[in-house]
Amino acid sequence: MTRYYLPIVIVALLLAFWFSSDAQEIAAGVAIFLFGMLMLEDGFKLFSGGALERILERATGSTRRAIFFGIISTTFLQSSSLVSVITISFLSAGLISLIGGVGIIFGANIGTTTGAWLVAGLGLKINIAAYAMPMIALSIILVFQKSKQLRGIGYALAGLGFLFLGIHHMKEGFDAFKDQIDLTRFALTGLLGLFVYSLIGTTATVIMQSSHATMVLILTALAAGQISYENALALAIGANIGTTITAIISAFGANFQGKRLALAHLIFNMATATVALVFIAPLRDSVDWISDAVGIAPGDYAMKLAVFHTIFNVLGVALMLPFLTRLITFLERRIIEPVPDVSRPRYLNESVDEFPQTLEVALRKEVLHLYENAIELILHGLNLHRDQVFSTNDVAALVRKSRSPFELDIDVGYERHVKTLYAAIVEFVTRAGDKRLDPEIADRVYAMRDVASGIVQAVKSVKHLRKNILRYSVRPQGVVTELYDGLRTEIARIVIEIRKLGMAAPDDRSALGLDQERARIEEDARSTSKRIDTLIRNGELSAVAATSFMNDSGYAYDAMRDLIKVARSYYIERDSAMAEVESLLSLDEEELDEAMVELRNRAGSHVSEKTVTRQS
Repeated sequence: MTRYYLPIVIVALLLAFWFSSDAQEIAAGVAIFLFGMLMLEDGFKLFSGGALERILERATGSTRRAIFFGIISTTFLQSSSLVSVITISFLSAGLISLIGGVGIIFGANIGTTTGAWLVAGLGLKINIAAYAMPMIALSIILVFQKSKQLRGIGYALAGLGFLFLGIHHMKEGFDAFKDQIDLTRFALTGLLGLFVYSLIGTTATVIMQSSHATMVLILTALAAGQISYENALALAIGANIGTTITAIISAFGANFQGKRLALAHLIFNMATATVALVFIAPLRDSVDWISDAVGIAPGDYAMKLAVFHTIFNVLGVALMLPFLTRLITFLERRIIEPVPDVSRPRYLNESVDEFPQTLEVALRKEVLHLYENAIELILHGLNLHRDQVFSTNDVAALVRKSRSPFELDIDVGYERHVKTLYAAIVEFVTRAGDKRLDPEIADRVYAMRDVASGIVQAVKSVKHLRKNILRYSVRPQGVVTELYDGLRTEIARIVIEIRKLGMAAPDDRSALGLDQERARIEEDARSTSKRIDTLIRNGELSAVAATSFMNDSGYAYDAMRDLIKVARSYYIERDSAMAEVESLLSLDEEELDEAMVELRNRAGSHVSEKTVTRQS
């Protein structure tokens, strides 16, 4: 689409500039206004430190709260498009519900009407350019500060300054334009006028991707007498339809939930516009009645347009609310949730990496998805059923009974269910690294990539085990089978402990247990070598089988180490008070050696109370 309309727009602008210098000022005003909106959005992202995202996450507990949030946030940001993009991002990351997202969109449509009031009430009645220049001058000082908050304030202040400056130039352009060309000659009345100017309003908003910019353009043209009041109403209705384009574009990179929300936005705005067009006469009468009641002059059409803009958006929400449940049902039936494909990313898409919080949450969920795939492959590679492992009270007994080989090509399973996800995670993290993330968030993002790498390494270690697991554990072969059963048992036990850690409440998770498991693994690894020597000397184990087992035990213990490291990085919160205490108590290398000595003396028992007391 860009391939066709972009050259047409550029040629049209150049022709307009050729015939009228005042058209240049209007176009420059629109450009400055849009640039101001971009700076305002960037400034808010820096200044808020994720405040909007955190509030949004908590503001969707009910439809009423979601609508209220949509009104307040859009009023504050003066951009329903930004609120829509944030909402799609959070919905795609699974942080809010679909009904909560639709409620925010409803509220955003009401909140965007405040922009028309500000422009009609202030922007067209005072010389706002006098305020714009000092704001821009002050902002440049703040933009070059090191503090992220100060830079955010600087960008926001500059954004407001450019908004004011853009409104001023649009107003001046139209005021001068009327001396050369009277655009009211192109006014259309009746149904034809409603249809044509609604289409123009929609097209203008699609091109600028900002209904707020379109409304400012309409208001300034109306105040200068360049368009009729009736046509301005139709343009405002068209702008409401066109504003859905931003959500639709954003939904292209979102998951099925994001696409549902974009469709809901389109349905809501189309329904609202249809009602406004059908009942345009009663709405005009309502505007006149309200304007008289609040003291708006009969000839102040800019203020009347602001009243109209508010009335038909509020009316649209009032009409759609009773059908909200049916709308959600329709969306869920129309855009079906795809059958989960464990080989494809569930949470990583272009929509969620718009904002740091959704980026981080989506990445954590995808790493957990990778872990679940990996654990299933690891256990199946050991000829163990995952459900049986997680439900048993005696892992060793379950392992001894599990002799049936799984029909599994572990190399194919690794390529489909692990490697593809890991590649997607690495690509996502690389894409995130190109953004200007807060250093703390960047550290956590890269930490998740390292967790994913550890998961992959654990699977690779079990891949090496698979051949001899099939050779020695499918049927009892004496001591060598017992040795391999021991490795299978230890890996399964580690997996169970990690699952318990994941199911525990965040405040109840402790790294101390992981440190003790790590100590136990290292002691087992040492004692295994001595046991193998004894078995060979006693003639209970052949040198060939012993060599194979020693290699395989190395892979098995590597897998266990990787899994414990993964669990520590993923589940133990580094920023909590408990984590600070645990960082003091966790075992360092010297203490780890002491713990292994103690374990050796007690034949694999847990660290003695004396050692734990000394560490405490």
